[in-house]
Parts: sequence; C-alpha cells; structure tokens
Amino acid sequence: RLLPLLLLLGPALGPALGQGLGQTRFICTSVPTDGDVCAASALGTGSAEELKGTVLQLRETVLQQKETIMNQKETIRELTAKLGRCESQSVLELPGEGKGRKGFSKNTMGDLSRPAAAETLSQLGQTLQSLKTRLENLEQFSRMNSSSQTNNLKDILQNKIDDLEKQVLSRVNSLEEGKLSPRNESEERGKIESTLTSLHQRISDLEKGQKDNRPPDRFQLTFPLRTNYMYAKVKKSLPEMYAFSICMWIKSSASPGMGTPFSYAVPGQANELVLIEWGNNPMEILINDKVAKLPFAINDGKWHHICVTWTTRDGVWEAYQDGTQTGNGENLAPYHPIKPQGVLVLGQEQDTLGGGFDATQAFVGELAHFNVWDRKLSPGEVYGLATCSSKALAGNVIAWAEANIDIYGGATKWTFEACRQLN
Repeated sequence: RLLPLLLLLGPALGPALGQGLGQTRFICTSVPTDGDVCAASALGTGSAEELKGTVLQLRETVLQQKETIMNQKETIRELTAKLGRCESQSVLELPGEGKGRKGFSKNTMGDLSRPAAAETLSQLGQTLQSLKTRLENLEQFSRMNSSSQTNNLKDILQNKIDDLEKQVLSRVNSLEEGKLSPRNESEERGKIESTLTSLHQRISDLEKGQKDNRPPDRFQLTFPLRTNYMYAKVKKSLPEMYAFSICMWIKSSASPGMGTPFSYAVPGQANELVLIEWGNNPMEILINDKVAKLPFAINDGKWHHICVTWTTRDGVWEAYQDGTQTGNGENLAPYHPIKPQGVLVLGQEQDTLGGGFDATQAFVGELAHFNVWDRKLSPGEVYGLATCSSKALAGNVIAWAEANIDIYGGATKWTFEACRQLN
C-alpha cells in the first residue's frame, strides 16, 4: 500500500532558505509503507506518469472500500430483518408492572389469541403430562376395583393421548420448517385444543365414579398447571365478618411462588381477602388491600396445614403452620369488617369480581380442607385440625364438602391422603 508524502519547501525551512531556492512549491510523492521518507525527498521531480498511476490506484482502492461498505450494510439490514422476525415469533414477554400492588403484567399462559409458538407448545406439553398423571391415578384405581369398563376407558384415553402427542410433534416440525401459515396454524391449534377439551371431559367423567367410595370431605383439589383458566369456585359467599379463621391443607413445590390458594372479591374491592405467594416474596394475607407477610415455609412439595386468624379490633392476626403458631401482628385493616356478597375462588387471584385471572398469580399444587369460621380459633382447635383429630371442627361459614365446590378448566378432585398418612 502507498502513502502520499507531502514535502513542504519554502516557509517551513525558514526565510533564508526560501530566498536561496526561489519560489516555493508543494510536491506530492508516493512512498512505500516500509520506504525511507528521507530518501523519498530526493524524488520530488518524479515523472507525471508515475504520479497519475498512483492517483488512479488510490481512487480504485477507495471505490473497492466503498463497495465493501455497501455490501456490509446490506448484510446488516438482512440480518436485522431476520432477527426481528425471530423475535416476533418466539420471544416471550416477561412480567412487567401491571395492575395493582402485585406488579404483574397480563401476559398469561391461558390467553391463546396471539400466543408465541414456543409458549403454546410448552403449555400443550404440560397439559398432556397432566392428563397422563390423571390416567396413572385411574389405572391405580382400576387395579383396586377390577372393572372391565374402567380398563377399556383407560385404554381408549391412553390411545387418544398418544395420537395427540403425535399431532403436537408434527406441529413442532412444521413450525421449525416454516410450513404452517398463520391460518393453518390457527386451524391446527383449534383441533388440538378441541381434543384436549374432550379428553378433560372424558377423564373427569371417569373420575366421578370414585366419589361413592369416599366421605364428602375426603377430597383434594389439584391445580397442575399455571394457567388463568383452572380454578374452583365456592358456591357460598361470605357474610359480613368482624373476625375469621381460615385453615387448609396445602401442598406445592412451584417456583417462584406457589401462587394464590384463595381470593375473595366484593363489588368495588377485588382484594377484600386474599392469600398469595408471588415471585420470590413470602406468603401474604391481604385484607381490604392491606398486607401482612406470613412466616410460612411450605414450598417443599409436602403437605402442610396452615391457619390464619384475624379480628377487626386493632387488626390483630396470627399465623399457624402444622399446628404451631409461627407469627402474629396487629394493625392489619383495623376496624374494617369483611364485606358480604362477594365471590370466593380457589386457585386464582381476582382482578375483577369473579374474574380477571392472571396465570402468573395462579396457584400450582394441591389444596384440601379449606374451612372458614367467623371467629378466632383457639391454639388447641388449630392443633386438632393439623393433627387430623376426629374431634376437629368444620368451618361454620364455609365447610369443606364436594357439594360446596364447583371446578373449572381441568382442575381435578382426588382422594385426600394427608390425614390418612398421619393416622
């Protein structure tokens, strides 16, 4: 590569030297990068042809560099466009700041109007696993109750799940190869969701056959997925209460946070009474949107019995885990009575009366023996509940019974085993 060397003769050498040389002038000389600059000064009288050749060479180099830059710009534009298309198809939105103090956006797994492909496929996989688990439970039940009808139904359902897995796998391959247009993708998703709905209904019908073999309170609710459509609704509302005790058995290993075991909303106040564990925060009890943090350590995949008591006088509260008081406090919504005529939901947090569910706040795990009293239980009464005492009381406001609970969206009822294990 050649570097132009500018030799300045005249004023730069001093007035005296300038007079000795006469009129000054500028000379452009081409010098190799490893050449001797001093020696090049003697070439000031180089031929015009050499100078012209140097100029042409420099011009060609500039043109080549310009062409290279244009090609690189075009490549960058293509890559940017491809990256934008990839991001629009596969990037999942992270929870952001949404409504209320809990700070989540409304990006939910259950909202399937415009889902990302990866998110939809992940949910289908989880749903299939849930159905398989339920079938395994039915298989155990059929071993204990030799019924050809039960076995035949189980085999039919298993075959349907196998076919559905093949459909999902085919859809994955089509998505990867870019074969599915938006319309075809929507049709495929509709077929798969229709099959899932049918399977849920068939399995639920099969599970209903077990109710005759257990007491009306010997059941648990299972919420296997973090969605905004699985929940249970208590048929009865709460009355106006100036004190309460709420107790339940709970089992979860969901992370981060097990979600919302229950929420009670009334007109004008969605957070009238809520138990929630979200993100990496401890479990909290909300009364009229006022908050107390509960010292529970129950997110270990084992059954635990928890109770929360509260009185409106000074807002005094107590928290019990496995029959032992683990915390207490006061000034939690003092002198605010729990309002009546609301909606009590298990497994979801309500943003509106009876709805507005957010999958990021959904409960994942198992729940049983949800009981509500309109008074503060004594430590002895709480201990009796946690140890499955035969003398344990049922809630005088809400008592745990299958007839009092409606389930939706694939949540399931199964025989409760925790007390049997303790006894």
